Amino acid sequence: MRNEFFGTKGTEATMDTRFVMKCGGSTLAALPASFFEELRDLQARGVKAVIVHGGGPAISETLGKLGIESEFVGGLRKTSNEVLDVVEMVLAGRINKEIVRRIQQSGAKALGLSGVDGELIQAKPVANAAEIGFVGDVTDVNAAIIEGVMSMGYIPVIAPIGIDAAAQRYNINADTAAGAVASHLGVERMIVVTDVPGILKTVDGEKRVLPSVTVEEIEAMIASGDIYGGMIPKVRAAIACIQGDVKEVVIVNGDMPGVLGKAVLEGGIGTRIVRQ
Repeated sequence: MRNEFFGTKGTEATMDTRFVMKCGGSTLAALPASFFEELRDLQARGVKAVIVHGGGPAISETLGKLGIESEFVGGLRKTSNEVLDVVEMVLAGRINKEIVRRIQQSGAKALGLSGVDGELIQAKPVANAAEIGFVGDVTDVNAAIIEGVMSMGYIPVIAPIGIDAAAQRYNINADTAAGAVASHLGVERMIVVTDVPGILKTVDGEKRVLPSVTVEEIEAMIASGDIYGGMIPKVRAAIACIQGDVKEVVIVNGDMPGVLGKAVLEGGIGTRIVRQ
């Protein structure tokens, strides 16, 4: 395994220390400048980051402005060719370049990519494509492109648009895409940046962050009501990242000072969601 998520001494990065971070476009846009400065500092220390982002709210907003109906089936956006044009425009254009600009503003180096570029994210139609349209499942990731970008000293920033051998584009769920990218890079742990400090549970009348939880325990907490409301899609999104070689996901609050350094090099922050 080429990846070492944590440094060999717990706080020191090695040249092979790398991580994949998944974040929603709206969450990234709201993060303070200090978050991107952390990315810069980690890059300067030899840590290699890969970012896979979403942008659902911005897509819905743009579709609304254009008078295009937006519909969801089983939590996934029904994607016609007309909707797909907007999805690609917003994700690979506006959101991707906003993130790249913010990273570069901090002094770090970033390169924006779409899954279409170099057939980076290869996809096939989902099983219910007749009902949901051009939504795809990831079949392969051209990890060599990501490795090449990192070797040149850039942070790859990836918009989750997929493509197949016939050059058909697909709307890919960002969590699924992030998990596939991490797995093909050989990364066992992922970071999911949100606006919450982790999974909370009330203990002795006080809400506390759970340091570690299994997928089964999450489902039980949803059933019992310990996880409720807006936290349910957050944890389900994190679970979607656990696939292939990815064995665990760390949910952290991007607003917390020093969050990336602690999550990548030290541990002990946020909630670790483990497969078993």
